[in-house]
Amino acid sequence: MFVTGLVLAAGASVRLGEAKQLLPYRGRTLLDATLELARSCGFDQLLVGLGGAADLVRDRVDLTGVQVVENAAFSTGCGSSISAAVNVVDPRADGLLLLLGDQPGVRAADVRRVASVATTLGVCRYSDGLGHPFRFGREVFPELRGLHGDKAVWKLLHSGRHPVTEVHADGPVPIDVDTRADYERLLAGDAR
Repeated sequence: MFVTGLVLAAGASVRLGEAKQLLPYRGRTLLDATLELARSCGFDQLLVGLGGAADLVRDRVDLTGVQVVENAAFSTGCGSSISAAVNVVDPRADGLLLLLGDQPGVRAADVRRVASVATTLGVCRYSDGLGHPFRFGREVFPELRGLHGDKAVWKLLHSGRHPVTEVHADGPVPIDVDTRADYERLLAGDAR
């Protein structure tokens, strides 16, 4: 199975007020931590979607082994990053797995299990609900090209048009840094 990973990191961090991709985290940036996780998952191709702080990210984040997908429409939501990335996914890819660039608490073992599901869609089922990573099979790539907004993947997941496998993951959904309070919880060691 050939799997492409996509780290979504194009947002403008409007709620936080500064580029969250570059926030200090464990001696590097928040995005560096997520990319390190992604590299450890054994993807056949690894993409990162950049937009809001693309030039700063290129200057300060280690992008070794990662193909950058520029998203000029980043302000319209993560759907635009996914749509842009689908166009550069390797033609051999059986699936695309999404990770959030501001969610370093996801476990590599959970990523690998979601990546290997046999259904069209896969998602983690945490103790408090569904969360990233998400897997999309090649058969839905045409739909991914037309995504709009921040909740587009959730709408596709819950549409009922495709079979979904929920992969059990221990603990609560890992922290997704959107606010200063989220970041402070993450720094306090509460990645989940």
